[in-house]
Amino acid sequence: MQFVVTAYDGKDEGAYERRMSVRPQHLENMSKLNENGHVICAGGMTNSEGKLIGSVLIMEYESREQLDDYLANEPYVKANVWDDIRVEKINVVIANGK
Repeated sequence: MQFVVTAYDGKDEGAYERRMSVRPQHLENMSKLNENGHVICAGGMTNSEGKLIGSVLIMEYESREQLDDYLANEPYVKANVWDDIRVEKINVVIANGK
C-alpha cells in the first residue's frame, strides 16, 4: 500500500530549532527506509522565506499498521517536531520519471 504523509511542524518558538537538532537522525532513518524500499518520495515543505515547516512523504508499506509503527519511531515524532500529521492512501502512477 502507498501512503502520503503530510506532517506540519509545531508553530511554537523552539519548533525550528528542534527540527534542525533532530534532522541528522531523521535523514539517516529516511536513508535506511529508502534502502528497504519504503520511500517513494520525500521532501521538506518550506515557507515563503525558504525555512522548513514540515514534510511530505510518499511511503510504501504492506499495511497502515506498519506505517504507524514507522511513525511511532520517527525521530521528528519522538522529538515533537511534527505537530500535525495527516495520512492518506495514495495510488502512485508516476515516480522518478517512470
